[in-house]
Amino acid sequence: MGDNGKLFISMYHYTRDLTHSRYPEIKGLNSSLFRKQMEFFRDNCNVVRMEQVIEAVQGDTVLPENAVLLTFDDGYVDNYTFAFPVLEEFGFQGSFFIPGKTFTTHQLLDVNKIHYILASADIAKLVVDVKEKMDYYRGQEFDYPSTQELWDKYAIENRFDGKEVIFVKRMLQTVLPEKLRNRISSDLFEKYVGVTEEQLAYELYMTPEQIRTLKRHGMFIGLHGYDHYWLGNLSPEQMREDISQALNIMDEFIDPKAWVMNYPYGNSNDDVLKYIKENGACLGLTTEVRVADIGKDNPLLLPRLDCNDFPPKSENYKKWL
Repeated sequence: MGDNGKLFISMYHYTRDLTHSRYPEIKGLNSSLFRKQMEFFRDNCNVVRMEQVIEAVQGDTVLPENAVLLTFDDGYVDNYTFAFPVLEEFGFQGSFFIPGKTFTTHQLLDVNKIHYILASADIAKLVVDVKEKMDYYRGQEFDYPSTQELWDKYAIENRFDGKEVIFVKRMLQTVLPEKLRNRISSDLFEKYVGVTEEQLAYELYMTPEQIRTLKRHGMFIGLHGYDHYWLGNLSPEQMREDISQALNIMDEFIDPKAWVMNYPYGNSNDDVLKYIKENGACLGLTTEVRVADIGKDNPLLLPRLDCNDFPPKSENYKKWL
């Protein structure tokens, strides 16, 4: 792979035995494929630790050739039960980015309500439901553009999802007013998912004890906001409040003078970058899709590839060799 400033950062979300799980349609990396991917990295790459990346960014060291960093978003318990034992077996460090809310108040993040609704519902029916609810609530206590206008603007497929899925995700993640998004997500969750939000929240996320165990075993723990908001879309006050709350909660797991931020949805802006830098962040991870170039990239805006960009899922990573 050549160039020593190059760093491939692989991003993981759900890592579980999808076939035998209660929601086989959830989008994740099957545990058998996770193991195969680790074998690929062992045989072809140098899996580096977050501490090495921080040192490389500070100019104190140079990364080995074919450097790969493994990052896990959202604090799912399957990262602990399926991924962690395999990481240990291979001698690899994983970096885990955990929204504060997941293990403190045990509330289901909106992003997860939406994942499970999408994994449980027929997408055509779901789009009809979402549009009906948008039409029903418009002009009552909430104001937003016409459904057609929003469809035209946001229903645009990306490399992993069709336009219907993207439309549902955008409406319920960020476009509609927050209070309304919560209401609609909860209605649809109740209609389609088959367990309560509380039950799923207790099943889905790691506990503080599990997070401590990861850290004790040499894994790296970083910040992923408190509430998993699109930080760049918040008012400056809300953004600062979310990040300070996360720093507070994650205090026992991080170095307050040199911590790593992973922006939920990859979303940030200049205010966010300035605020985290003033508060001790030394690196930031985005969802921009390319290989990172240490020394050239802004350390607070490092791009990542998805785990689906590497074997056994695909050979996409080769575009950046």
